[in-house]
Amino acid sequence: MDYDTIDADGFGRSLRGMGLNLLVRDVPAQCAFLTAVFGMRSYQVTADFAIVAYGGQVFQLHSDGTYHSNPLLGLVPESPPRGGGVEIRLYDSDPDMAAARAEASGGVILQRPTDKPHGLREAYILCPDGYAWVPSRPKDVPE
Repeated sequence: MDYDTIDADGFGRSLRGMGLNLLVRDVPAQCAFLTAVFGMRSYQVTADFAIVAYGGQVFQLHSDGTYHSNPLLGLVPESPPRGGGVEIRLYDSDPDMAAARAEASGGVILQRPTDKPHGLREAYILCPDGYAWVPSRPKDVPE
C-alpha cells in the first residue's frame, strides 16, 4: 500500500486487527520526535493527521481538533501525561540509542536503559505529549 497517496476512505477500509490512534497537540512535532528517536516513517503529515509506520505496523496520529465531536476528547487531560498507564512497546528499537536520541529531541527519560528479568533491555521515554514509549530488545543482542 502506498501510504503517501492512499485516500482516507481507502486507508480506513484497509485497517484490520488491532489499531492504535494517538491524540496529540502537534502532529508534525510528534512525527519529528518519533522519526528522530525511533526512526519511524510518517506519511501524509498535516496539522490534523499522519500515518506512522514502525516496522511492518502502522498507526495514526490525530490532532485534538479532529476529535471535536468524539466523546473521548472530554477525557483527554489538558497537560501530560495523556496516556497515563499505557506503554507503547517497540520491540525492535535499541533502548540505549533511543534514550540518547530522546534527550536531544525533548523527551523525558523515565527509566534509563535497564536489563530486566523478563529477558529484555528496555527504557521508558515520555514524549512531549506524555505518552510512554518503551524501546526494547533481547538482552543477548549485541549493541
